[in-house]
Amino acid sequence: MLTTIENLPDHVLGVRATGEVDKDDLDNVLLPGLKALADQYGEIYYLLVLETPVENFTAGAWWKDLVAGVRHLTHWKKMAIVTDQKAVEKFTDLFSYVSPGEAKGFELAELDEAISWVSNKTD
Repeated sequence: MLTTIENLPDHVLGVRATGEVDKDDLDNVLLPGLKALADQYGEIYYLLVLETPVENFTAGAWWKDLVAGVRHLTHWKKMAIVTDQKAVEKFTDLFSYVSPGEAKGFELAELDEAISWVSNKTD
């Protein structure tokens, strides 16, 4: 399930993933949030708190996630992925080299640092 994280700066979309994440979660939470940021600000600052194994994302959810990433490719500014899954954290750090914006992985214990980092606007 995806839920929106409240009390973040207006230019940041924060999403918490728990349990199973499916296509409907992306359709109802992630995609509208990304579209709203792109429409209002022309750029996306995104925080994902991943409290479920990536194996809990259904195939439909992965497909929708890929489509969302490509659809908003030029809008990405910063993406913070917060998880205790080391492989995901390392992938996020490597992704920063090929994505148009910055991407950085954080451990769950570093959530406050992740929020601070993703909230800081870049030129």
